[in-house]
Amino acid sequence: MRLHRLAVTAFGPFGTTQEIDFDALSSAGLFLLHGPTGAGKTSVLDAVCFALYGTVPGARQSPGSSLRSDHAPTGTYTEVTLELTVGERRLEITRRPAQQRPKLRGTGFTTEKAQSRLRQYDPASGEWRALSRSHQEIGEEITQLLGMSRDQFCQVVLLPQGDFARFLRADAEARGKLLGRLFDTRRFAAVEDRLAELRKAAEREVGAGDERLLALAHRMAQVAGAGSPGAAAIEERPGEPGLADAVRTRAALARSEAREALDIARLRLAAAERRQADARAALAAARELADRQARHADAVRRQEELAARRPQRDQWQTALDRSLKADRVAPALGLREDAERAHRTANAHRDRVRALLPAELAEAGAEQLSTVERRLREELGGLEAARRAEARSAELSAERAVLDSEARADEDFLQDAAAWLAGWEARRAELRRHAEDAQEATARAEQLAGRLEPARRRLAAARRRDALAAELTAARERLTAARERRNERHEHWLDLKSRRLRGIAAELAAALEPGAPCQVCGSAAHPDPARATADHVDRAAEDAAYADYARADEARTTAETSVAATAEAWEAARAEARAGLRPGDAADPADPAVHELVHEVDELARQHAEAHALAAQTHAAREALARAEREYEERGAAQREAERRVAARTSRREALEQQQAALEAELAVSRGESGSVAAHATLLERRIALLTEAAETVRAAEAAARGLKEADDRLADAAFKAGFATPAEAAAALLDEPERRAFQRGVDAWQAEAAAVADRLGEAATAAAAALPPADPAAADAEHTAAERALREADTALAAVRERCEALDRLSRQADTEVRRLGPLREEYERVARLAALAAGTAAENERKMRLESYVLAARLEQVAAAATARLQRMSSGRYTLVHSDARSGGRRAGLGLHVVDAWTGNERDTATLSGGETFFASLALALGLADVVTDEAGGVRLDTLFIDEGFGSLDDQTLDEVLDVLDSLRERDRSVGIVSHVGDLRRRIPAQLEVVKARHGSTVRLRTGGDALSG
Repeated sequence: MRLHRLAVTAFGPFGTTQEIDFDALSSAGLFLLHGPTGAGKTSVLDAVCFALYGTVPGARQSPGSSLRSDHAPTGTYTEVTLELTVGERRLEITRRPAQQRPKLRGTGFTTEKAQSRLRQYDPASGEWRALSRSHQEIGEEITQLLGMSRDQFCQVVLLPQGDFARFLRADAEARGKLLGRLFDTRRFAAVEDRLAELRKAAEREVGAGDERLLALAHRMAQVAGAGSPGAAAIEERPGEPGLADAVRTRAALARSEAREALDIARLRLAAAERRQADARAALAAARELADRQARHADAVRRQEELAARRPQRDQWQTALDRSLKADRVAPALGLREDAERAHRTANAHRDRVRALLPAELAEAGAEQLSTVERRLREELGGLEAARRAEARSAELSAERAVLDSEARADEDFLQDAAAWLAGWEARRAELRRHAEDAQEATARAEQLAGRLEPARRRLAAARRRDALAAELTAARERLTAARERRNERHEHWLDLKSRRLRGIAAELAAALEPGAPCQVCGSAAHPDPARATADHVDRAAEDAAYADYARADEARTTAETSVAATAEAWEAARAEARAGLRPGDAADPADPAVHELVHEVDELARQHAEAHALAAQTHAAREALARAEREYEERGAAQREAERRVAARTSRREALEQQQAALEAELAVSRGESGSVAAHATLLERRIALLTEAAETVRAAEAAARGLKEADDRLADAAFKAGFATPAEAAAALLDEPERRAFQRGVDAWQAEAAAVADRLGEAATAAAAALPPADPAAADAEHTAAERALREADTALAAVRERCEALDRLSRQADTEVRRLGPLREEYERVARLAALAAGTAAENERKMRLESYVLAARLEQVAAAATARLQRMSSGRYTLVHSDARSGGRRAGLGLHVVDAWTGNERDTATLSGGETFFASLALALGLADVVTDEAGGVRLDTLFIDEGFGSLDDQTLDEVLDVLDSLRERDRSVGIVSHVGDLRRRIPAQLEVVKARHGSTVRLRTGGDALSG
């Protein structure tokens, strides 16, 4: 990488555009960048870093800080342009940070976003070709080309000697942090973290498995019971290797003890089963004997009861025998009762019907009644034609009533229609006018709606405008006060800074120590150190004044931003409030007042509401007009139809009246004394029915009398044949079915009981049992119950022991499965734990207790020390050599020690023991060596331009010559080295110089080469 040109505008201390021609400086190989303190030497390096990476190094990019120069005039953009060559590609990078700029319209400021631009020079066409304007794309392209991050670039290209001096004196922890950033060893730290995570995960899995094993062991102890060998407590804890064997041993002991208990329980069950069988047989024998003895006693008792019931049984048998004889007379008795009942019924019906007949027919016979019936039927047949005529007359009357009703309805309708049609024209005109008004209101409502919403927005904008006007006045007052405070603080700070610079020699002299080199001239002798004057200002006072100025400047910037934002909002609100003014009003500079806009909005809202309400009736008005026109057509048609019906109805009514008059003349003859023919016919039908029924009842009564006489004769004959003297005796001997069944059941039960008792008393076994002593089944049952209880207890005990054996077998299998599953996990855990401990530096095998990342950094540090030694030996005339040490220091880990070997004494000592000048050239050699190693690590990108910052004032003349010779030797590989220093001796030794000149209105740069530089 070679720098060609750098242009900075409004950046840091540079208020105007400054250009630096690095090609002119690099032609000499070694150039000097010098200037007074605070002039901006470091800002040149910051500009290079900002152009490449978009940020500046270290704390100078802290939040709240600004890259913009306070000396830059308003309207000048802060911008950095860098032209360089990387990998045979000539590039131009231009960057602008985010910054405040004046608004294009109105007053105030607005924030402009950061901008970047990357171009490449095309040698064929001699023109620059644009590559990208994306921050991300440019950053990725530059990082890929250089092969270094911003931190690496700042350590390798912009060599800060103070940082490397601290690196020499730092402990291993601080060195590790710096080297880790440069060589990006985060992946090795990630490996350590990953191994630690894997170890913890494997430890959790093994611990969880051991917890499950302990849980299984606890359950086996609970199943085995207290006192069992398998219930003994396990001393091993989760994670200990012997836990699995201990659990298996307890499981084996518990299973063995459970199987012994199972054999004992089986023997006890067999004995209980034999005892229960013997008790059951004894109980059965005792119960059988007791049953036979009870049967014999019961048979004797029943025999005595049968003897006592024998007379009753004989009485039942006699009644059953007489009932069998009377059964032969029963049919005749039934017939006689039926005949008598029919005779009574027929006489009663006859007497009831005769009571309804006229007196002259009350005692008439059946033939006389039939003759009168036939005469009335003939009279009824002659009334059928008169009945039809009467029905037709009724129909004609009903039809005339309907015609009258329709005539009245049509007359009412014609009157109503005539009244409605008389006002039709006025009604139609009213409806048409209403529909037209509603249609016009629709268009008016749309027009008012289009004016109402903009009016409301103007009203809201006017209210915001008035509120923002007050805020803008207050903000401008705050801005004026902030500007005055900022200017006062700025003048005060510049005054203190000038006074301090005038007395800076005294301040530097205060830090001198006898024998120590001067930071300015490098001399160890201090014959006449400067003294502080009465008005001397120290650094703390200057820093305090600068802090006050920075706070005031920040407050001023905040106030400017607030004024700009408020003014912009006020302008927008004002423009919106005036947006709807008519052309004549728009020329008026006065803004519309809020109360005027409120009145306008209220009036528009009222008119819009009225128009909208009327417009909503458009559809209803049209529908009402259409309905009225349809009703007009319908009413006209209905009126004509009603007039036609009236004419037709008059003709029909006259015809009906003529037909009804003829029928009424015929019916007057046929009605007789009745009101109508139908009434006369109904009277005749009732008389005919009564005569018919009377004749039938007379004939039925005569037939029933004949049947009763025949039934009496048959009953007397049947009773005599059955052996009874009279029919009454036979009827008394009859038994009804319930009585007969009861008597028969009593006889059958007595005979069955007698047979059963005889059989029972005839049994030999029962008789033999009766001769024996009484049986005792209760004692046998008690013995059987005890045997049953003992059997159940033995069976329960056996089931419990069997269940315990099965549970122990199941738990043992689970434990074996868990042990087999844990085997690979435990091996994996031990392997990962060894690797994690080895990488973390805590393993016994890691003798130096070096972490993996420290080991990698130690290798890098060893390369850096070897590269630095090549230059350190030249700078120290072969005296010093840098070596890497991996020895431990105190209780800290080893790996990042750095020692210097003194060839004059042959001793190896810590780099912290070097003097100030020795520390400088050792740190310079270390910085150059680190640059070589990082460059090789980044892919071998050539670094043709380097910068070295300060420290040369601590060298004597001879050492300074040797250091400059080493730096000058860097030109052998076509490199250019820029030294940043304000040591006066260097200005005499190095002809190519870039001077940064400090002034009240901003710094400037001046390029000097050759004799002009040496003479100046």
